[in-house]
Amino acid sequence: MRIAVCPGSFDPVTNGHLDIFERASKMFDLLIVAVFQNPNKKPSFSMEERVAMLEAATAHIPNIKVDGFSGLLTDYVRQQDTNIIIRGLRALSDFEYEFQRALLIKKVDPVMETVFIMTSSEYSCISSSGIKELAMFGGSITGLVPVSAEDKIVQRLAGI
Repeated sequence: MRIAVCPGSFDPVTNGHLDIFERASKMFDLLIVAVFQNPNKKPSFSMEERVAMLEAATAHIPNIKVDGFSGLLTDYVRQQDTNIIIRGLRALSDFEYEFQRALLIKKVDPVMETVFIMTSSEYSCISSSGIKELAMFGGSITGLVPVSAEDKIVQRLAGI
């Protein structure tokens, strides 16, 4: 069975993330969307909320499992019986950051492979931080996030 792990904070999930999940799920028997608990960040949504939003947003993709984790990514990936990490890229700046990160992961664990998937052009301007800012100031996030997550995001960030 070919398994891949797509890690991220997904705070919140966007249609750009969903695009990457849908495309990556066609390449593997199982795609694990792994929500990372970063102790250095204060997320807008709890781990449980992010997992629930991702489960709802990916319910139409039969070979996706959503999970949460903390600790080293390489340890988590090994625990899932794989060595493949999926990372989405929007722009050259993403590539520079992700490339350095992939090289460090390779140095820590030489069997790990990072697969980069370019976002579809319609989603290249979407980021979780941009979504949060739009929602905070009352801007419309319709079409930028999964329908199943839109109300939760607006209610949390706009205080509605």
